[in-house]
Amino acid sequence: MSRFVVGIDLGTTHSALATVDTQREGARSEVLGVTQLTSRGEHEARPLLPSFVYFAHQGEGALSLPWDAERRFAVGELARRRSAEAPGRVISSAKSWLSHTGIDRRAEVLPLGAQDDVEKISPVEASFRYLDHLAESWQASDRSHPPLAEQEVVLAVPASFDAAARDLTVEAAYAAGFEQVSLLEEPQAALYAWLEAMGDAWRQELSVGDLILVVDIGGGTTDFSAIACKEQDGALSLERVAVGDHILLGGDNMDLALAHTLAARLAAPADTEQAPQPLDRWQLAALTHACRAAKERLFSEPDLTEVPVVVPTRGSQLLGGSLRASLRREDVEQVILEGFFPEVTRDARPKQRARAGLTQVGLPYASDPAVTRHLAAFLTRQAGALGGSGAGSGGAGSAGAGGLLRPTRVLFNGGVLKAPSIKSRILTILNGWLEAEGAPSAVELPYGDLDLAVARGAAYFGAVRRSGALKIRGGTARAYYVGIEAPTPAVPGLEPPVSALCVAPFGMEEGTQAELPPQELALIVGEPVRFRFFGSSVRRQDVAGTELLTWSPDELTELAPIEATLPAEGRAEGDLVPIRLGASVTAIGTLLLEAEPMEPLSPNERWKLELNVRE
Repeated sequence: MSRFVVGIDLGTTHSALATVDTQREGARSEVLGVTQLTSRGEHEARPLLPSFVYFAHQGEGALSLPWDAERRFAVGELARRRSAEAPGRVISSAKSWLSHTGIDRRAEVLPLGAQDDVEKISPVEASFRYLDHLAESWQASDRSHPPLAEQEVVLAVPASFDAAARDLTVEAAYAAGFEQVSLLEEPQAALYAWLEAMGDAWRQELSVGDLILVVDIGGGTTDFSAIACKEQDGALSLERVAVGDHILLGGDNMDLALAHTLAARLAAPADTEQAPQPLDRWQLAALTHACRAAKERLFSEPDLTEVPVVVPTRGSQLLGGSLRASLRREDVEQVILEGFFPEVTRDARPKQRARAGLTQVGLPYASDPAVTRHLAAFLTRQAGALGGSGAGSGGAGSAGAGGLLRPTRVLFNGGVLKAPSIKSRILTILNGWLEAEGAPSAVELPYGDLDLAVARGAAYFGAVRRSGALKIRGGTARAYYVGIEAPTPAVPGLEPPVSALCVAPFGMEEGTQAELPPQELALIVGEPVRFRFFGSSVRRQDVAGTELLTWSPDELTELAPIEATLPAEGRAEGDLVPIRLGASVTAIGTLLLEAEPMEPLSPNERWKLELNVRE
C-alpha cells in the first residue's frame, strides 16, 4: 500500500495536487506547489497549474525546466500568459474537449485552427501532458519522494462526465504512468474538503433530512449535484441523489462576454480623437485571455477598481503595436451578474436558439448563458430525487407542489464563485424560489478555498476510504440502457423499432454486478455492428432487466454509440449467437457488458463490451 494518497483536480482552467501522508497519524491534506515556467527562463512552484499547453515558435529556443532543458512546449502559467499573445499556439479547455462526443477525442485536433508549424495533439494527449507535468514536478520537489506513479491517485472528474469521458481520463492517467487510479466526482470531492475542514463538527452542522446543493462553476463547466443527509444504522450518512447535465458554461463564457464589452469600447472609443479599433478574430481571442486574468485580479483584490488590458496588434508579435483598455469593476458586475445570473422565476428554463445549418467544429456550448435558468431546470427535473412524487409534505429537502427539489444547504465550488456578489445573487434567487414554495431558506456551508477544495477533498477521500470511515454513497449518476433491435419485415423508410433494456440501474455501486433476468437475445459476430446506449438521470425506479418500448427525450438521452466487430471465435461471419447478458460497473465507473453464448464452442468463449468511445 502506497505511503501517499494523492488527489488531483484536473480542471478546465486550473489543475492542482494535494496529498495525505498516511504514515503520519492524523495527517491532513496538504497542497503541493507545482513547479512551472512563469516567464521565459523563470520558474517557481505555485499551488495552481493553469491547464494550458503552449507550443513554442521555431526561433524561441527551448522552454527549459529543471528536469528537461530541451523542452519545446510549456504547461502552466507561461502557457496561460502566451494565450493572450499567441492564441493559435495554445491549448485550453482540454477537459471540455475530452467530454465532447462530436469529435474523435484521440485525434490530433488541438489547438483548433493552428498553423502548420504548430504541433497538434489530441484532448487525451493534452490531459496526459498536464498529469505528466504534475508527476515531474512531484519528483523534482523532493527526490526522496517515491514516484507519483507508484502512489494511490484519486482523480476528480465532473459528476456529469459520461462513461466514455471517464475512461479517457483514466487512459491519460495510465499514459502518465499512474498505476493505482480511481475517480471521484468533483462535487463530492468539494464536500469531502468541507468535511475535512469541519472535523467532527460536521455532524452538528448537518442533520437527517438536510439536502445539500453543490453548485460548481469552474472555468469551462457548470455542474449541479444534490447530496442527502440520511440515517443508516443509527448514524448520519450522506448519499448523492441527483446529478445535473454536463453544461459547457463557466468562466470561459464570462471572459468572452467581457472581451466583447471591451471590444465594443475599442471599436467606438469615448475619446473622439482616437480612431476606432475594430478587432479581428485573432485579437478577440487574445483579448478574451487577457480579460480572464483581469477578472481574476478584480475578484481576488477587492480594493481594485479597474485593471489595464493590453491586446497585441496583427503583425510581428515582437515588433507589432498594442491596443489598450481597462476592465472596470462595474463592467464585471454588470456583464456577469446580469448576463449569467439574472433574476428568474422557478419555472424558468434554458432558452434554445435556432442553430445555423453550417457551423465550425467546436465545443457544444450551452445556448443559454443564464446559470440561474439551468439551476431552475435542474431542481425541477430532479424533484423526485428523494423518492417523492413531487407533491410531498413540504419538509426540508422534499419536493413541493410546484415540483421543485428543496435544498437546505448550499456548498459553492469553483473559481467563479470566489466573487461574493455571485454567491449572494445565487442564494437570493434560490431562496426566493423556496419561499414561494413555502420552504425554509437554504444556508451556505462556508469553505475558504474554492480553487483547491477538489484536490484536497480527493486526497482526503482516498485516505478515509482506506480506514473504512465516512463515504458519500451514490454509485452511478445515471441508469444505463442498451438498445435492442426488434426483428421486423423490411419497409421502405421505416427503421426497425428499438427498445431500451436497463443494464445498470441508477445508483449502482462501482465494482458491482447487475443481475439481469433471462432475455431472448442474440449477438451478431464477425461483421461490423453498432451498439446504441442510453442514459437517464431521472428514471430511478427501473431495475436491471426493465425494458422500455417507448420513452420521452426528457427521460432517456442517447449516448455515444460503439461500433465494433466482435470476433467470430470459429463461427461463421454474421452468425446470430443466442446469449446471456451480464453487466457490471467497473472501479472507474464505466459500464462493462459481458455476453456469454448459450451454447459455447469453448469453455472461455464470451464477448466483452465496455461503454466507452473507440473512435
